Amino acid sequence: MERLQVKNGKIVNIDGKPVWLRGTCVGGWMNMENFINGYPGDESGTRWTMAQTLGPAKAEFFFDRLLDYFLAEEDIRFIKECGATVVRLPVNYRHFEHDAAPFQYLEKGFARLDRVIRWCTKHDLYVIIDLHAVQGWQNPDWHCDNPSRQTLFWTQKQFQDRFVALWEEFARRYAGNPAVAGYNVMNEPVTNTPFGRFSNSYTPDWDIINQVYRRVVTAIRAIDPTTIIFLEGDYFSSLFSGLEPPFTENLVYSSHNYSASGFGPGSYPGTYEGAYWDRIKQKEIFLNHEGTRYTQANHVPLWVGEFGSVYNGPAQEKEDRLRALDDQLGVFGQYQAHWTTWTYKDVGVMGWMTLSSESEYMRTIRPALQAKYDLYSDFWMKWLPLTPVAQDVEKLADKIESTMARFQVDSSANRTYLMQHTLSGYVGNLLQPYFAKCFQGMTENDIDRVLQSFELKNCLPNKELVSVLKKHLNK
Repeated sequence: MERLQVKNGKIVNIDGKPVWLRGTCVGGWMNMENFINGYPGDESGTRWTMAQTLGPAKAEFFFDRLLDYFLAEEDIRFIKECGATVVRLPVNYRHFEHDAAPFQYLEKGFARLDRVIRWCTKHDLYVIIDLHAVQGWQNPDWHCDNPSRQTLFWTQKQFQDRFVALWEEFARRYAGNPAVAGYNVMNEPVTNTPFGRFSNSYTPDWDIINQVYRRVVTAIRAIDPTTIIFLEGDYFSSLFSGLEPPFTENLVYSSHNYSASGFGPGSYPGTYEGAYWDRIKQKEIFLNHEGTRYTQANHVPLWVGEFGSVYNGPAQEKEDRLRALDDQLGVFGQYQAHWTTWTYKDVGVMGWMTLSSESEYMRTIRPALQAKYDLYSDFWMKWLPLTPVAQDVEKLADKIESTMARFQVDSSANRTYLMQHTLSGYVGNLLQPYFAKCFQGMTENDIDRVLQSFELKNCLPNKELVSVLKKHLNK
């Protein structure tokens, strides 16, 4: 494989020929997520509960085998055969460092990552290493393994020190590896909610994010002078206006471009959140995105690191979600944006590959999945109808707002964060033992057999989605 670099606003190979990084993210692997893997609440809480229920050794066996089957060489081969040139690998720092032993690195985590990079090298697929869950939590949501909504990373020096040191360790290990297209140093930073404030009125702390970015890039560059470094905008990779201009070579900037039309509900083209969405609207939204404007103004490449549509809404709307994605991909291609979809494999929400509903894993956890649905613990799936429990939380939100009317409570934020704390947080944690007990009494052979449901040969391709993706991957 040829090493990549940035020249004249493009990602190019050693001969200066443009290389288009287009592929997918493997969410749910070395950074697990509840809607991808099927468990409730946060990853760390689920791992702890599984250890309490099954015993530490059997719980470790469970998660090791889940990861083994979730991403194997056959998956890398399939992704490449679809036409992808890159795979983004989201990772949780906990695979590489224990909180109880900071700055001491875990070979087990690196061995797993190394194995996948070797497969990608064999199949001519570039890798972007994405630190998705950062020490001290870089954003308030579940996808950085955060049960608290606190973002202590931005206010605690020791977390920042560990973050930089871990990237130095990555750089020591992967400098000069041509398969590693780059380092995505932090997923979806949110700088200005250190204590989980509850408002949708958001002002980034540009000073701290610029300070952290310059520090980590400088530290990486002292070890690895050339590998591309990917930097994301603030507020879930949507805000860029206060980022300082590119300050060294081989920087690429990454936005996340989820759109209302990809989630629904409703037909596409159609009206979502008060606006009519079609191909023209997709283009308008893309060109007005701060990430697009920033990269165009600074003449640096844009990588749309995450975007996608969901397919677990009304069955008759699946074609609408696919049309929305098709148009979005067309716009990305028109403006030569690099991209990776979210996500590759899951239990039936938005993956290229999904578990069969009749697989042994899905049958085993079906009671927990039903409880998750009834209790609306995956609260962010707002395209699904509110269950009676969620409606009760809405009534509580009404009561809060009427009682505090003179304080002008932010109604949208009140409902979002009340749902998150109550249903995803508290209720999700309550459900974790329920999930763990689905596997109680199983032998290691039983667990291994159940987790084979995640193996590629046992999964179902989202054929219509893969068809749309191939159309754009092979251009």
